[in-house]
Amino acid sequence: MFGNLSGPTLIVIIFIVLLLFGAPKLPALAKSLGQSMKILKKEVSGDDDKTAEPGTPDAGTTGTVDPESPKKPE
Repeated sequence: MFGNLSGPTLIVIIFIVLLLFGAPKLPALAKSLGQSMKILKKEVSGDDDKTAEPGTPDAGTTGTVDPESPKKPE
């Protein structure tokens, strides 16, 4: 996809982005882009393997107490 972009081309693209958005806004832009990608990946992978909520019988818990950490008396 970006295989044919060389060093000078990337420098020009970065310069144009700096001119358009300004240096102070770039961290916020990068953060929002990262959050959007994270949500997209979560939604795409969420359709394939649906995981059960913690505490439900399908979550892989048997409901037994770990013998190394006994339950405190109430």
